[in-house]
Amino acid sequence: MRVLVIGSGAREHALCVALNDDPAVSALACAPGNAGTRAIAEPAAVDVADPAAVAALATGWGADLVVIGPEVPLVAGAADAVRDAGIACFGPSAEAAQLEGSKSFAKHVMTAAGVPTARSWPVGGPAELETALDEAGAPFVVKDDGLAAGKGVVVTTDRDAAVAHGRRVLDAGGAVLVEEYLDGPEVSLFAVTDGTTVLPLVPVQDHKRRDDGDGGPNTGGMGAYAPLPWAPPGLVDEVLATVLQPTVDEMARRGEPFSGLLYAGLALTSRGVRVVEFNARFGDPETQVVLPLLETPLAGLLQAAATGTLAEHPPLRWRSGAAVTVVVAAPGYPEKPRTGDPVTGADAEGVLHAGTTVDADGTVRSSGGRVLAVTAVGEDLAAARRRAYERVAGVWLADAHWRTDIALAAVEGRIGLPTPQ
Repeated sequence: MRVLVIGSGAREHALCVALNDDPAVSALACAPGNAGTRAIAEPAAVDVADPAAVAALATGWGADLVVIGPEVPLVAGAADAVRDAGIACFGPSAEAAQLEGSKSFAKHVMTAAGVPTARSWPVGGPAELETALDEAGAPFVVKDDGLAAGKGVVVTTDRDAAVAHGRRVLDAGGAVLVEEYLDGPEVSLFAVTDGTTVLPLVPVQDHKRRDDGDGGPNTGGMGAYAPLPWAPPGLVDEVLATVLQPTVDEMARRGEPFSGLLYAGLALTSRGVRVVEFNARFGDPETQVVLPLLETPLAGLLQAAATGTLAEHPPLRWRSGAAVTVVVAAPGYPEKPRTGDPVTGADAEGVLHAGTTVDADGTVRSSGGRVLAVTAVGEDLAAARRRAYERVAGVWLADAHWRTDIALAAVEGRIGLPTPQ
């Protein structure tokens, strides 16, 4: 099977590693890729936001399966263009990808499907923003209604900061969603689906804030770990029954079937599981810890979803142990990351490239805010965490920043669930 991966981050590098390990994959390409993917996948130039260009590349390269990593090409319609070219594609249509592309659309779907989520107030102007904040109350949750690379939400008790974020989005021509605050720890749960059958993966916890102790601004993710030793028994079955399957069924009922990776961002609140958001693709950095634990060959799983045969796929198999990934970010991330600095040690085991390029002389340089995702697997969470930080110590980027507490609260047993109301 010839597999083409679209994207250039650590998520795509993790996908390429898993696909490269699959004996069914005879050829692998990643477009545009990065300095890390080049070691295992053919590079190819492409504008990921141009559906026609993505389809043309897939056709010209002779792909049997296209796996679209980022949200931008999905929302633009790249999966539609690839399928129109007669090539199997793992990723939802542009219409279905609105589950991520528009938070208001996702709320409408959840309401129709009876999926538990936070109350919300759509905002189209400054006066509506003030009214919505009055009704929601503190802590305030203000979201950019469109794509924002994981950085479009502010959660704060400072009303002025909430207003300022909402006004910035509105002044830029966007729409805003104000939501009620959800207590309890957050969990990410991926599910592979062909639009009918839904196969959930293992729950993960991401760390969105830039600094230790969940301080600093929101980012695209500073690290993740799996599995979750503190998660309640039956969590995956509950989310499948109350969130994932009803959402997939509702999309099919609307004539907009969702095929690909449905990512549910969840809060385990005092009133039960609530959906924080949906994404329409593998999450980053969560993918970096899910795939090393998946024993089932990845290419066949994604192809089954892409071809509507997921019901015939064998049950998923998982390796024992745990995985931890730590993001090494450029100085200034997320506001104004510095790029162009040399990176060393990036070819070591477990180092996934997020934002890198390579010079003609082989020098690897930073090209984005999140530069590397350093990942390790261990017999338990403590061992995986220890090994991940040992590997972080082996890479070098001038003035780099990373959190030192990824998975620490879970290892120390400091994550608790709120008392049910």
